[in-house]
Amino acid sequence: MTTTTLENHLLKFETLIDPLDPVASLRIIAEAWPRQVVFSTSFSLEDQAITHLIFGNDIAIDLFTLDTGRLFAETYSTWSATLQRYGKAIAAYYPNAANIQQFVTEIGPNAFYDSVENRKQCCYLRKVEPLKRALSKRKVWITGIRAEHSPNRQQMKQVEWDTENEVFKFHPILHWTQEQLTEFIATHNIPANPLHDKGFVSIGCAPCTRAVKLGEDFRAGRWWWEDADKKECGLHVHK
Repeated sequence: MTTTTLENHLLKFETLIDPLDPVASLRIIAEAWPRQVVFSTSFSLEDQAITHLIFGNDIAIDLFTLDTGRLFAETYSTWSATLQRYGKAIAAYYPNAANIQQFVTEIGPNAFYDSVENRKQCCYLRKVEPLKRALSKRKVWITGIRAEHSPNRQQMKQVEWDTENEVFKFHPILHWTQEQLTEFIATHNIPANPLHDKGFVSIGCAPCTRAVKLGEDFRAGRWWWEDADKKECGLHVHK
């Protein structure tokens, strides 16, 4: 896709959405690209809110999650509670078993603590590769990214082109505040991961996530043993 063509497509996409009405935007996108829009959920507060927007309004957008094999028990409980609440399917994508088996056999189950390279390879096998399969043949990827998550996300636009996966990305609650989010979850009695009440903010794999201390930023609990500028798993690449 040429730069001019891409810019035209982005402009067209941007004219479709209403930044103040995520439900209307999601519905319009689903109608514009039938069965080609997908939402990835990790069962975070953000993702639970978007799940409610989609399922609660019967919008024709498919949902999937990446089960890395190292998730918290509380995450699985939230997953189950979500299925019970809405009665709709959430597709599960898993790492390639042979690749994980080789990786763990060669360097051990917790070698991601030893180097950034090991950790990124683990993230690639458990998250990035399954994500590529989940997004295959899709046109639009819905995410739960919010601008408050990190400094490099504060200048993001609601609509982006993902070069790695060749899909449009749409962040329907990009500009929601934490207060708006928590109020929405409470008002609609949406299932939430109980770890949030224990100081966990951004929740990923159990070995790589800890509670956030008072005064720390949103991402401090992820890969806390690494430098701040290296804390990405490869799902959302910004260039």
